[in-house]
Amino acid sequence: MGTAAIELKNITKTFGDVVANKDVNLTVNRGEILSILGENGSGKTTLMNMISGIYFPDHGSIYIDGEEVVIRSPKDAFDHKIGMIHQHFKLVDVFSATENIVLGFKEKSGFNIKRSAQQIAKISHQYGFDIDPNKKIYEMSISEKQTVEIIKVLYRGADILILDEPTAVLTPQETEKLFAVLRRMRDDGKAIIIITHKMHEVLALSDRVSVLRKGEYIGTVNTCETSEAQLTEMMVGKKVELNIQRSEPKNPEERLEVSHINCISRDGVKLLNDISFTVRSGEILGIAGIAGSGQRELLEAIAGLQHLNSGEILYHNPKTGHTDNLRDKTPMQIRELGVRLSFVPEDRLGMGLVGNMNIVDNMMLRSYRKGKSFFLERKAPKDLADRIIEELEVATPNVNTPVRRLSGGNVQKVLVGREIAAAPTVLMVAYPVRGLDINSSYLIYNLLNEQKEHGVAIIFVGEDLDVLMELCDRVMVIGSGKITGTVDARTATKEQIGLLMTSSDRGDNNE
Repeated sequence: MGTAAIELKNITKTFGDVVANKDVNLTVNRGEILSILGENGSGKTTLMNMISGIYFPDHGSIYIDGEEVVIRSPKDAFDHKIGMIHQHFKLVDVFSATENIVLGFKEKSGFNIKRSAQQIAKISHQYGFDIDPNKKIYEMSISEKQTVEIIKVLYRGADILILDEPTAVLTPQETEKLFAVLRRMRDDGKAIIIITHKMHEVLALSDRVSVLRKGEYIGTVNTCETSEAQLTEMMVGKKVELNIQRSEPKNPEERLEVSHINCISRDGVKLLNDISFTVRSGEILGIAGIAGSGQRELLEAIAGLQHLNSGEILYHNPKTGHTDNLRDKTPMQIRELGVRLSFVPEDRLGMGLVGNMNIVDNMMLRSYRKGKSFFLERKAPKDLADRIIEELEVATPNVNTPVRRLSGGNVQKVLVGREIAAAPTVLMVAYPVRGLDINSSYLIYNLLNEQKEHGVAIIFVGEDLDVLMELCDRVMVIGSGKITGTVDARTATKEQIGLLMTSSDRGDNNE
């Protein structure tokens, strides 16, 4: 392993009363890939933002190649050959790859687009990137856009690279391609830092792992000498059971039958294209797909929030024995039948919870009906709020705290907990663990499994294929608004699901 490329000594950063990083010491060597692990709010991104010049530390020193440096801006970081690839790309859609890569970069010999394209081709060949320099950003897949961002920092001469959640929206095949590129860059002597939540990727890719907990540095271990359990214990500060107990569905009955539904946007784009599938009681049906493939529209259609152009959604009611077509029902009527949607989008407060209301009042939102007394009974919602706070370990001063004051992860627990508490017969959850740390994620998985044991039919939309394959009974893959295949989660491989995610043709529907 090479010499220290970057060294942090006693780095501290506060925002008002919040201590984001406290006396952090960290070393990254040339010719290595270092993963940074930590729960939500542990200070990972803040620390990287100080290295890349977005924040300035309140206290402590940064050394590059043994010399102390001051980094006050992203330009300073680039001058020291540090480049950060953020989770949300900063690209101009109507520009080509080459134009985006050279944008804002002053070349000593003046700007020459042809010479720049040749330099980009050389970098691509050296590290194994697959990119068309003349392709416009709006025509690119997410992995191609990410490639442009990486080449952009390499073009500027970066040899210390920071990647924030680089595989969050990649298929398994795209992830493997990215890993191969990163290994080649490491072998070329570059220092690479990766922030990620995905433990199996940490173990597969990195040479060493550094762990932060509540803003403090806990330690660094060699990847080849550690395990998922040890790293989790370092992150959380206690032993955590990392097993999803998947049981066989008991007496599964058809609960929801989606038949040939189509949804066309106002612009004439087919958001859902002839979708048909069945959800059974006592099973978890996983839905996989590249972001924006129609997952959201599908769940909203079932919940009565999305207009359909054709098709049926038949709900077989276990209480009455009747079959209802949900397509003709209002969202309120659908909820009263027992079909619940717990959709956790990126804007968690935009759907489902009211930020200015406290936790108890947000519980009452689901129980209030027209015609009930204005002076609503508050004991049951308060008991429910207390139970959710205790069982899901929601970090809040009390039940009267406005929801907007909670962290994103805690908002999520309140939202998912409330829907589960409604005792649904069909429960739909979209990205219920997005942004949650490992401990909180497993609490949610266990809750869903409990619901499955009670005979609830569950639809689970997720991003992490490892979780989908471990938690679900079947996994249905959506690509460009169409079902490209349904597989048995117990026997399927990640590669098989990854191929279905990028397939544009309808595959076999193994119901």
